[in-house]
Amino acid sequence: MERHEFAAYALGGELDLNRLAASLGITRKFRWEEPMVLDPEGLRLLSMERSERKQVYLYYFGGVVFLNCSVDEIRTFSAAMTKAADEFRDFPKLKYRDDYSLRIDGGTKPAITNDYAVMPAYDVAFIGIICFVIAKSVALERIEEQLDLVLDEVEGLITLLDQGRLNLTDRKLAKLASSILNFKYRSIAHIMVLDKPEITWENIEADRLYLTMANLFELNQRYNEIKHKAETLMDITEVFTSLSHDKRAARLEWIIIILIVIEILIYLVEILLKQA
Repeated sequence: MERHEFAAYALGGELDLNRLAASLGITRKFRWEEPMVLDPEGLRLLSMERSERKQVYLYYFGGVVFLNCSVDEIRTFSAAMTKAADEFRDFPKLKYRDDYSLRIDGGTKPAITNDYAVMPAYDVAFIGIICFVIAKSVALERIEEQLDLVLDEVEGLITLLDQGRLNLTDRKLAKLASSILNFKYRSIAHIMVLDKPEITWENIEADRLYLTMANLFELNQRYNEIKHKAETLMDITEVFTSLSHDKRAARLEWIIIILIVIEILIYLVEILLKQA
Protein backbone atom coordinates (compact mmCIF):
# COMPACT_ATOMS: atom_id res chain seq x y z
CA MET A 1 0.00 0.00 0.00
CA GLU A 2 1.33 3.43 -0.95
CA ARG A 3 0.86 6.17 1.66
CA HIS A 4 1.16 9.94 1.55
CA GLU A 5 1.07 11.91 4.80
CA PHE A 6 -0.06 15.55 5.06
CA ALA A 7 0.49 18.05 7.88
CA ALA A 8 -1.36 21.37 7.55
CA TYR A 9 -0.66 24.55 9.53
CA ALA A 10 -2.24 28.00 9.62
CA LEU A 11 0.15 30.94 9.92
CA GLY A 12 -0.78 34.04 11.89
CA GLY A 13 -1.70 36.02 8.78
CA GLU A 14 -1.77 36.11 5.02
CA LEU A 15 1.29 35.19 2.98
CA ASP A 16 2.40 37.39 0.09
CA LEU A 17 3.60 34.70 -2.30
CA ASN A 18 5.07 37.12 -4.82
CA ARG A 19 7.10 38.90 -2.17
CA LEU A 20 8.15 35.52 -0.77
CA ALA A 21 9.12 34.34 -4.25
CA ALA A 22 11.34 37.40 -4.71
CA SER A 23 13.04 36.69 -1.37
CA LEU A 24 13.75 33.13 -2.51
CA GLY A 25 15.08 34.22 -5.89
CA ILE A 26 12.03 32.88 -7.74
CA THR A 27 11.03 35.06 -10.70
CA ARG A 28 7.61 33.57 -11.36
CA LYS A 29 4.50 35.59 -10.48
CA PHE A 30 1.68 33.83 -8.62
CA ARG A 31 -2.03 34.42 -9.04
CA TRP A 32 -3.96 34.83 -5.82
CA GLU A 33 -5.75 31.49 -6.22
CA GLU A 34 -2.69 29.28 -6.85
CA PRO A 35 -0.27 27.87 -4.27
CA MET A 36 3.50 27.95 -4.28
CA VAL A 37 4.98 24.43 -4.18
CA LEU A 38 8.51 24.14 -2.79
CA ASP A 39 11.11 21.49 -2.17
CA PRO A 40 11.37 21.40 1.65
CA GLU A 41 15.16 20.91 1.55
CA GLY A 42 16.42 23.14 -1.25
CA LEU A 43 13.52 25.65 -1.19
CA ARG A 44 13.36 25.41 -4.97
CA LEU A 45 10.12 25.83 -6.87
CA LEU A 46 8.33 22.62 -7.87
CA SER A 47 5.54 21.97 -10.33
CA MET A 48 2.17 20.72 -9.08
CA GLU A 49 2.10 18.33 -12.04
CA ARG A 50 5.24 16.54 -10.86
CA SER A 51 5.06 13.90 -8.14
CA GLU A 52 8.08 14.55 -5.91
CA ARG A 53 7.79 12.55 -2.74
CA LYS A 54 8.31 15.54 -0.44
CA GLN A 55 6.67 18.90 -1.08
CA VAL A 56 5.46 22.00 0.75
CA TYR A 57 2.34 23.84 -0.41
CA LEU A 58 2.11 27.52 0.54
CA TYR A 59 -1.18 29.43 0.14
CA TYR A 60 -1.73 33.18 0.09
CA PHE A 61 -4.24 32.94 2.96
CA GLY A 62 -1.56 31.64 5.34
CA GLY A 63 -2.02 27.90 4.92
CA VAL A 64 1.06 25.67 4.79
CA VAL A 65 0.84 21.95 4.00
CA PHE A 66 3.76 19.54 4.25
CA LEU A 67 3.68 16.37 2.17
CA ASN A 68 5.62 13.36 3.48
CA CYS A 69 7.86 15.52 5.68
CA SER A 70 9.22 14.45 9.06
CA VAL A 71 9.00 16.64 12.15
CA ASP A 72 12.68 17.56 11.81
CA GLU A 73 12.21 18.47 8.14
CA ILE A 74 9.23 20.67 9.02
CA ARG A 75 11.24 22.39 11.75
CA THR A 76 14.23 22.94 9.46
CA PHE A 77 12.04 24.30 6.66
CA SER A 78 10.21 26.76 8.93
CA ALA A 79 13.51 27.98 10.39
CA ALA A 80 14.91 28.58 6.91
CA MET A 81 11.73 30.41 5.85
CA THR A 82 11.94 32.94 8.69
CA LYS A 83 14.66 34.70 6.68
CA ALA A 84 12.23 35.19 3.78
CA ALA A 85 8.88 35.73 5.56
CA ASP A 86 8.16 37.09 9.04
CA GLU A 87 4.98 34.98 9.18
CA PHE A 88 7.13 31.90 9.89
CA ARG A 89 8.75 33.33 13.03
CA ASP A 90 6.03 31.90 15.30
CA PHE A 91 5.86 28.59 13.45
CA PRO A 92 6.95 26.36 16.38
CA LYS A 93 4.10 27.83 18.45
CA LEU A 94 1.33 27.47 15.87
CA LYS A 95 -1.77 25.90 17.40
CA TYR A 96 -3.90 25.49 14.28
CA ARG A 97 -2.92 22.31 12.48
CA ASP A 98 -4.35 19.11 11.06
CA ASP A 99 -3.06 15.81 9.70
CA TYR A 100 -4.38 13.78 6.79
CA SER A 101 -3.39 10.63 4.93
CA LEU A 102 -3.82 9.42 1.37
CA ARG A 103 -3.60 5.67 0.86
CA ILE A 104 -3.32 4.05 -2.55
CA ASP A 105 -4.62 0.48 -2.51
CA GLY A 106 -5.27 -1.13 -5.88
CA GLY A 107 -8.49 -3.07 -6.23
CA THR A 108 -10.29 -1.27 -3.38
CA LYS A 109 -13.20 1.12 -3.63
CA PRO A 110 -12.61 4.81 -2.90
CA ALA A 111 -13.14 5.72 0.75
CA ILE A 112 -12.92 9.28 2.05
CA THR A 113 -13.08 10.22 5.75
CA ASN A 114 -12.09 13.15 7.97
CA ASP A 115 -8.69 11.57 8.63
CA TYR A 116 -7.74 9.72 5.48
CA ALA A 117 -8.68 8.86 1.91
CA VAL A 118 -8.23 5.52 0.20
CA MET A 119 -8.05 5.52 -3.60
CA PRO A 120 -7.55 2.54 -5.95
CA ALA A 121 -5.05 4.38 -8.14
CA TYR A 122 -2.69 7.34 -7.71
CA ASP A 123 -3.38 10.65 -9.39
CA VAL A 124 -1.16 13.69 -8.79
CA ALA A 125 -4.33 15.83 -8.72
CA PHE A 126 -5.31 14.16 -5.43
CA ILE A 127 -2.32 15.77 -3.73
CA GLY A 128 -3.35 19.29 -4.70
CA ILE A 129 -6.99 18.70 -3.72
CA ILE A 130 -6.15 17.37 -0.26
CA CYS A 131 -3.65 20.17 0.40
CA PHE A 132 -6.20 22.76 -0.71
CA VAL A 133 -8.99 21.49 1.54
CA ILE A 134 -7.01 20.92 4.75
CA ALA A 135 -5.17 24.24 4.32
CA LYS A 136 -8.56 25.98 4.13
CA SER A 137 -9.81 24.07 7.13
CA VAL A 138 -6.98 25.04 9.50
CA ALA A 139 -7.10 28.65 8.29
CA LEU A 140 -10.83 28.76 9.04
CA GLU A 141 -10.16 27.27 12.47
CA ARG A 142 -7.91 30.22 13.24
CA ILE A 143 -10.54 32.73 12.10
CA GLU A 144 -13.29 30.94 14.05
CA GLU A 145 -11.36 31.15 17.31
CA GLN A 146 -10.38 34.78 16.81
CA LEU A 147 -13.96 35.66 15.93
CA ASP A 148 -15.17 33.96 19.11
CA LEU A 149 -12.80 36.19 21.11
CA VAL A 150 -14.39 39.28 19.54
CA LEU A 151 -17.84 37.86 20.33
CA ASP A 152 -16.81 37.42 23.97
CA GLU A 153 -15.64 41.04 24.08
CA VAL A 154 -18.90 42.27 22.58
CA GLU A 155 -20.87 40.14 25.04
CA GLY A 156 -19.09 41.95 27.86
CA LEU A 157 -20.02 45.31 26.31
CA ILE A 158 -23.65 44.20 26.04
CA THR A 159 -23.58 43.32 29.75
CA LEU A 160 -22.30 46.82 30.56
CA LEU A 161 -25.00 48.29 28.34
CA ASP A 162 -27.64 46.29 30.19
CA GLN A 163 -26.30 47.76 33.44
CA GLY A 164 -26.34 51.27 31.97
CA ARG A 165 -22.58 51.60 32.26
CA LEU A 166 -21.53 51.52 28.61
CA ASN A 167 -18.81 54.06 27.89
CA LEU A 168 -17.21 53.47 24.50
CA THR A 169 -14.78 55.92 22.95
CA ASP A 170 -14.75 56.55 19.21
CA ARG A 171 -11.32 54.94 19.07
CA LYS A 172 -12.55 51.73 20.69
CA LEU A 173 -15.60 51.61 18.42
CA ALA A 174 -13.40 52.12 15.37
CA LYS A 175 -11.05 49.36 16.54
CA LEU A 176 -13.96 46.99 17.10
CA ALA A 177 -15.46 47.74 13.68
CA SER A 178 -12.04 47.31 12.09
CA SER A 179 -11.64 43.87 13.69
CA ILE A 180 -15.02 42.74 12.41
CA LEU A 181 -14.45 44.05 8.89
CA ASN A 182 -11.05 42.35 8.92
CA PHE A 183 -12.69 39.05 9.81
CA LYS A 184 -15.26 39.48 7.05
CA TYR A 185 -12.56 40.27 4.49
CA ARG A 186 -10.29 37.42 5.52
CA SER A 187 -13.09 34.84 5.76
CA ILE A 188 -14.33 35.71 2.28
CA ALA A 189 -10.76 35.61 0.96
CA HIS A 190 -10.03 32.33 2.73
CA ILE A 191 -13.10 30.69 1.39
CA MET A 192 -12.85 30.92 -2.13
CA VAL A 193 -14.03 27.40 -1.48
CA LEU A 194 -17.06 28.53 -3.35
CA ASP A 195 -14.81 28.26 -6.43
CA LYS A 196 -13.63 24.74 -7.07
CA PRO A 197 -10.00 24.12 -8.13
CA GLU A 198 -9.56 24.17 -11.88
CA ILE A 199 -8.47 20.53 -12.03
CA THR A 200 -11.90 19.40 -10.80
CA TRP A 201 -13.48 20.56 -14.06
CA GLU A 202 -11.33 18.15 -16.00
CA ASN A 203 -10.84 15.24 -13.60
CA ILE A 204 -13.95 13.40 -12.38
CA GLU A 205 -12.16 11.57 -9.55
CA ALA A 206 -10.51 14.78 -8.36
CA ASP A 207 -13.89 16.50 -8.42
CA ARG A 208 -15.44 13.70 -6.37
CA LEU A 209 -12.59 13.85 -3.85
CA TYR A 210 -12.86 17.62 -3.54
CA LEU A 211 -16.64 17.68 -3.09
CA THR A 212 -16.55 14.90 -0.51
CA MET A 213 -13.73 16.45 1.51
CA ALA A 214 -15.24 19.94 1.35
CA ASN A 215 -18.45 18.46 2.73
CA LEU A 216 -16.68 16.44 5.44
CA PHE A 217 -14.71 19.47 6.59
CA GLU A 218 -17.88 21.61 6.34
CA LEU A 219 -16.07 24.40 4.52
CA ASN A 220 -19.20 26.09 3.16
CA GLN A 221 -21.12 25.73 6.41
CA ARG A 222 -18.24 27.18 8.43
CA TYR A 223 -17.90 30.05 5.99
CA ASN A 224 -21.61 30.86 6.27
CA GLU A 225 -21.39 30.73 10.05
CA ILE A 226 -18.41 33.10 10.09
CA LYS A 227 -20.22 35.41 7.70
CA HIS A 228 -23.37 35.37 9.83
CA LYS A 229 -21.44 36.06 13.05
CA ALA A 230 -19.51 38.90 11.40
CA GLU A 231 -22.74 40.47 10.11
CA THR A 232 -24.30 40.16 13.57
CA LEU A 233 -21.25 41.83 15.11
CA MET A 234 -21.47 44.66 12.58
CA ASP A 235 -25.14 45.19 13.48
CA ILE A 236 -24.22 45.34 17.17
CA THR A 237 -21.37 47.74 16.44
CA GLU A 238 -23.78 50.00 14.54
CA VAL A 239 -26.05 50.03 17.60
CA PHE A 240 -23.10 50.93 19.85
CA THR A 241 -22.07 53.67 17.41
CA SER A 242 -25.60 55.07 17.33
CA LEU A 243 -25.83 55.07 21.13
CA SER A 244 -22.43 56.73 21.39
CA HIS A 245 -23.44 59.45 18.93
CA ASP A 246 -26.76 59.97 20.72
CA LYS A 247 -24.93 60.25 24.03
CA ARG A 248 -22.51 62.78 22.56
CA ALA A 249 -25.38 64.73 21.00
CA ALA A 250 -27.22 64.80 24.34
CA ARG A 251 -24.05 66.02 26.06
CA LEU A 252 -23.68 68.83 23.52
CA GLU A 253 -27.31 69.81 23.97
CA TRP A 254 -26.84 70.07 27.73
CA ILE A 255 -23.70 72.16 27.24
CA ILE A 256 -25.64 74.51 24.95
CA ILE A 257 -28.48 74.75 27.48
CA ILE A 258 -26.04 75.48 30.31
CA LEU A 259 -24.32 78.16 28.25
CA ILE A 260 -27.69 79.76 27.46
CA VAL A 261 -28.62 79.71 31.16
CA ILE A 262 -25.28 81.27 32.06
CA GLU A 263 -25.76 83.95 29.39
CA ILE A 264 -29.25 84.70 30.75
CA LEU A 265 -27.92 84.90 34.32
CA ILE A 266 -25.15 87.28 33.22
CA TYR A 267 -27.74 89.42 31.44
CA LEU A 268 -29.97 89.53 34.54
CA VAL A 269 -27.01 90.40 36.77
CA GLU A 270 -26.09 93.26 34.44
CA ILE A 271 -29.67 94.59 34.56
CA LEU A 272 -29.71 94.41 38.38
CA LEU A 273 -26.39 96.21 38.61
CA LYS A 274 -27.67 99.00 36.33
CA GLN A 275 -30.83 99.43 38.43
CA ALA A 276 -28.76 99.51 41.61
